[in-house]
Amino acid sequence: MLSTTLMAAAGLALLGWRRSPRSASVASLGLLLMVGVLGTPYSWIAIALCSLAFAVLALGWSGRAAWLVALCGLGYVVTLFAVTNESSWVAALMFTVPPYVAGTAYRLRKETADELAVRAQELDDERELFAEIALRHERARIASELHDIVGHAISVMVIQAAAGQRLVDADPVRAKAAFEAISESARQGKEDLERLIDLLGGAGSDPVPADLSLVEEVVARAGRSGLNVRCRFEGDRYGVAAPVAHLAFRVVQESLTNALRYAPGAEVRIVISVDEVGRGLVVRVENDGPASEDAGLAGTGRGLIGLRERIQTLGGQLNAGPAGGGGWATEARLPGT
Repeated sequence: MLSTTLMAAAGLALLGWRRSPRSASVASLGLLLMVGVLGTPYSWIAIALCSLAFAVLALGWSGRAAWLVALCGLGYVVTLFAVTNESSWVAALMFTVPPYVAGTAYRLRKETADELAVRAQELDDERELFAEIALRHERARIASELHDIVGHAISVMVIQAAAGQRLVDADPVRAKAAFEAISESARQGKEDLERLIDLLGGAGSDPVPADLSLVEEVVARAGRSGLNVRCRFEGDRYGVAAPVAHLAFRVVQESLTNALRYAPGAEVRIVISVDEVGRGLVVRVENDGPASEDAGLAGTGRGLIGLRERIQTLGGQLNAGPAGGGGWATEARLPGT
């Protein structure tokens, strides 16, 4: 009766093999050993329970601990063989070793599946992170382009509108020129925005064509808007890579916009030096202190920050700070690509 109770308890202990295989297997094997100590002959139920317990035993430990547990299991078989007075080592090993090997194979398969699941989750997390970073980068690029396009055009229009209002009665000719500058800036801003919309829609490549001739164009427009600006090229400006030329254009455009905002009436000097070997550029834009009353156009500070980030992405450097006489200097070093 006691042996039957012990075997029943051993079977019940194995029911917790999923939650705690270590406790379940050790408890079951201990109860089955007690059955052998009582001198009760092992029935096929006890043998089956012993085999299941060895299979569960293999599930509880991994790595080097599994080898130690296997040695302990072998010692258990020797002990059980001794207390039950069995005569066949083959039978004892046949009902313990194969179940332990099967349990080990099941554990290794489960560990591999768990590792693959963790790795798959890590890959999904990495993909989401890279997608988020790419999205942020693209948003920052679009924001920078919008700032360059809209900021420059609006600055010119606001300044010229203020000048036109003052001159409309006193000097109609200059007032007409101011309004023409407003119209030109609005038209150019509209064209640039249309290019940006085409880019976002999958058509076109860049919101502004990348060519150093655009620097001359933006300088000419700034001069027509009333800015005292001079531009000089040093070296052969043809054959410069498109990304480098585009950033040079943006540096000049942002510098002219800031000069319009913070130093109206000041002289602006632009020097673009081309490296004949590596086809890199050094763009320096310097303006004097304001010659007239501040236009009252406060910037967001995002222009130079976004420009510096784009230049650093290309491997270049951007430095901007106060210059002599209350002016401002911006210098960009752009490597060839």
